[in-house]
Amino acid sequence: MSTSTSVKVKPLGDRVLIKHVDEDEQVRDGIIIPDSAKEKPQEAEVFALGTGAKDSDGNAIEFNVKIGDRVLTSKYGGTEVKIDGDTYLLVREDDILGIIES
Repeated sequence: MSTSTSVKVKPLGDRVLIKHVDEDEQVRDGIIIPDSAKEKPQEAEVFALGTGAKDSDGNAIEFNVKIGDRVLTSKYGGTEVKIDGDTYLLVREDDILGIIES
């Protein structure tokens, strides 16, 4: 349960700090779609892990994700935070839908 060295934030509990992966600018038939009309990306990269959740006996529950994993998240979950000019999301591990394997 460690944090990324590039981000100086350590989430608490079962929270995970992620950053959405920017998709290439969407162009359809030569028309650029404005940011307000684009769907939120669901693919993100894990940047930091929290301190971990505890079970009913007080034992630490291991995270299923690790720093650097590419994951799929729900479109509208999490809390948006700005750190050093970059936008990240704090989500609970339960809000992560899956890990993208390469």
